Amino acid sequence: MTDDIRASALRTIATERAGLDTLHGALADGLGQPFAAAVAMILGASGRVVVSGMGKSGHVGRKLAATLASTGTPAHFVHPAEASHGDLGMVRPEDVVIALSWSGETAELAALVGYTRRFRVGLIAFTANAESTLGKEADIALILPRAIEACPNGLAPTTSTTMQIALGDALAVALLEARGFSRQDFFVYHPGGKLGAQLKTVESIMHRGAELPLIGLDSLLPDVVAMISAKGFGCAVVMDLDGKLAGVVTDGDLRRKATMGGGASLRARDIMTGNPRRVGLDTLAVEALELVNRSRITALIVVDAAERPVGLVHVHDLLAMGVA
Repeated sequence: MTDDIRASALRTIATERAGLDTLHGALADGLGQPFAAAVAMILGASGRVVVSGMGKSGHVGRKLAATLASTGTPAHFVHPAEASHGDLGMVRPEDVVIALSWSGETAELAALVGYTRRFRVGLIAFTANAESTLGKEADIALILPRAIEACPNGLAPTTSTTMQIALGDALAVALLEARGFSRQDFFVYHPGGKLGAQLKTVESIMHRGAELPLIGLDSLLPDVVAMISAKGFGCAVVMDLDGKLAGVVTDGDLRRKATMGGGASLRARDIMTGNPRRVGLDTLAVEALELVNRSRITALIVVDAAERPVGLVHVHDLLAMGVA
């Protein structure tokens, strides 16, 4: 029984992968030109992208609209059945409509397609049938290659919906890259949850000002120990006479230097670690955590463009905000 289930899963994935390979080949060939034209149409539009589809294609359409909206291309989904009952008012002449229908003959799309033709709204089709009503009416038809459904009855949309999702993702990413959409732009639309935490910058979470354990190169050992104890970060940040980062003194440095002669006459410059790990203000929290883990340190110094220490991020801060 277990072997049969595993074989079924492997067969499904292999079938859908074959469909994606076919789509990949089509994009490298004849589908590439209309795909580029679709990207250009959306980039040139002053309105939004309106996505519509029925059934499984509708579910794919909702995902496409959400992906576009979160990656810099304003978009929303309009249900085709609701479109003919007032929701056509959500479509403006400056918009671009993407209609999904594997057969290209989905009856519920008729009102929306007709509306785009009447008011000269740009229409992009996702369909496998170039000779269908949708394929012929569209300004740009993205004709997906025919593929075998993973469903053994050849009925449930499986491979076909996977190909639609992949083509939609390809469109969204092409638009993202064309717009120069950055990780910081992405954060604007994803401020919540783990993803939002990862996309925050260290500037937004760092300790600063009076919280910082700042000392000078000539600070005496007792003062260094007092600063480390008072601030609670397990380290003290050493600055030179110009206020630039010179080094760091950690609890480990104190233990390692305990056997040195000089005792209380030792200064920060004698016991510090020079050229410590540091990051800029715009470093992402997830990048900071990666550096902390890789370097096996507990705190990371934040410097400005002039290499002046302006903040400190502790590993506990990163973990508490859900970056990991």
